[in-house]
Amino acid sequence: MAELVRVQRLYVLVDSFAFSFQEFWDADLPIEFPDAFSADAFVNAFPGRVDFCSAGHTHTAAVTVQVWDADPPVEDGVAWEVRGEVGFESVSGDVAVWTPSLGRTDDLIELGGKGRWWVRAHCTGRAEVAELRESPEPVVGVERYLVQFFPARPGGGAGEPGSPRPSR
Repeated sequence: MAELVRVQRLYVLVDSFAFSFQEFWDADLPIEFPDAFSADAFVNAFPGRVDFCSAGHTHTAAVTVQVWDADPPVEDGVAWEVRGEVGFESVSGDVAVWTPSLGRTDDLIELGGKGRWWVRAHCTGRAEVAELRESPEPVVGVERYLVQFFPARPGGGAGEPGSPRPSR
């Protein structure tokens, strides 16, 4: 049975409909965020990078990151509007949060080990944040993400990190 190792709660600035989790040691990445960002996919992976496409142009999203020791149980406690899974490889065991306008932020996600990981992402509040696009007030925590990292199974045949894995 999978065990939850770590939980981090972050408030992430979303701008231009985007934010990203990128390998902490990013000097050798072939494509740094936001290059090649696609608004056509909720979650998209590149080597050492996972991009998230928001439904709101500029706002602050509430992001809960969980690190598990194995494939976590399916999260059904919330009416998630969208879900996705991608592979991710970390050479440092740490992941930085990036935004288009700020670049690398001070937020750091601690995986607790380097290697191949799966990233399962869930999101809700998308319809509400899209409606608040013209709001003169700051929009904070309306769009909510749950992002789960868990080790890829060796020889699992589910694809290489950076490629989609079928959702359950």
